[in-house]
Amino acid sequence: MKTQFVFLLLPHLHILDLAGPDQAIHEAIDYGANFEITYCCLENGIVTTSGLPLGKVPHFSRITMKTGDFLIIPGAKASFLTDKSFKKNKSLFEWLQQLHKDGVNLCSICAGAFVLAEAGLLNHIPCTTHFKKTTELQQNYPLAKVAENVLFTEQNGIYTSAGIASGIDLTLHIIEQLKGSHFAHLVARELVVYNRRNGNASQQSELLKFRKHIHAGIHKAQDYIVQHINIKTSLPELAEIASMSDRNFTRVFRKETGITVNDFITAIRKEISGELLKNPDLSRIEIANRVGLKSDKQLSRILRKSI
Repeated sequence: MKTQFVFLLLPHLHILDLAGPDQAIHEAIDYGANFEITYCCLENGIVTTSGLPLGKVPHFSRITMKTGDFLIIPGAKASFLTDKSFKKNKSLFEWLQQLHKDGVNLCSICAGAFVLAEAGLLNHIPCTTHFKKTTELQQNYPLAKVAENVLFTEQNGIYTSAGIASGIDLTLHIIEQLKGSHFAHLVARELVVYNRRNGNASQQSELLKFRKHIHAGIHKAQDYIVQHINIKTSLPELAEIASMSDRNFTRVFRKETGITVNDFITAIRKEISGELLKNPDLSRIEIANRVGLKSDKQLSRILRKSI
């Protein structure tokens, strides 16, 4: 029997919240997974936040689901989901509650968490949403255990994910649960998502963590480091890229990022290595070489290092 993945399409839908998970499931089907994709809506005439109109799809009340299926709620405009008019859709929230009782897995992408929260399904369990909306989610639904700075959560058949691309991370996680890690890796590779992230990974990467500045020269140097992490780059080379002297570059880099150049390189190596380790097709020495290291010993030292 096929596992059904149903997408609930809401007004003011964020198209990438739908497209990412949808494509991941589609690729899994192409690889032979016994999955099926279905769509339903709250109301017809849906237009995405980018202005794309969607065709007619069945009302959610016409959808039948069984234990083990997945209902996915892609994010929509947060102001719509928190408006009093949306909260009047009692039949929708009762439907979600019944699905949960029937053993259907419920998944939210980004602001879709507000829908599950309004149905009372996030009470007393870990959950998350886009980092810009976690505080609002917690304030509006104090019984929820909103987790900051994680990509996705899972408990008792309730899955929530952070913003946009993390919906792909969550979907790959679900595919891995159903079909195994190697199968999920094949799907990730087909999506060109080589660096899979787990739920506890930070919503913001090390690159973004140290990029909260507007210095164009330092941005150029940081971009070069990330793009050429597999080779050794000298301080004079980076200073030239940033159009500075060696001494001034070192000083300005630390001032703008709060970290030394060497520590930044180590942080990027550590982040990329940690993601590459999830790929079963790569040996540790291959991973070391991809981040500019020469040995497994150096790789282990980088992974243990606290930045």
